[in-house]
Amino acid sequence: MTIDPTDIDRLTPPELVTLEQPPASKEECIEFLLDVAVEAGRVDDREQALSDLLQREEEATTGVGFGIGIPHAKTSAVTRPSVVFARSEEGIDFDAMDDKPAHLLFMLIVPEEGGEEHLEILSSLSRALMHEEVRESLREAETVGAVRDTLKEAVSG
Repeated sequence: MTIDPTDIDRLTPPELVTLEQPPASKEECIEFLLDVAVEAGRVDDREQALSDLLQREEEATTGVGFGIGIPHAKTSAVTRPSVVFARSEEGIDFDAMDDKPAHLLFMLIVPEEGGEEHLEILSSLSRALMHEEVRESLREAETVGAVRDTLKEAVSG
């Protein structure tokens, strides 16, 4: 199973997209992304979610290269999957294999009992982001709607 455009409405509603600049350090950036989800009412236990995200980060880098960071975790702190989007003009060091800073940031949090859905979301997102035109559109998007339209188009391709 892959995600499709209708899944973007469920996973990344407008309140999970921010055009604000995140802090420059990886850990502060992860907290910033998490707080977007907390403020949107998508997280039941902020400290647990943060702990799970940072623990996952210690296991292996979530800097996937191409200027993309996808911190992610399965956690008991949420009851439904969420994907938060932000971008950084300066770029954030996510220890990517290509040593390039991350400018496009996606935080994926899914319920612990979420089974394979977390891998399906991660896989669909990663595939979509391999296309330069998708990354370019996300970097240039001036509104939350433009970000979401790009994501919908990217996962339908």
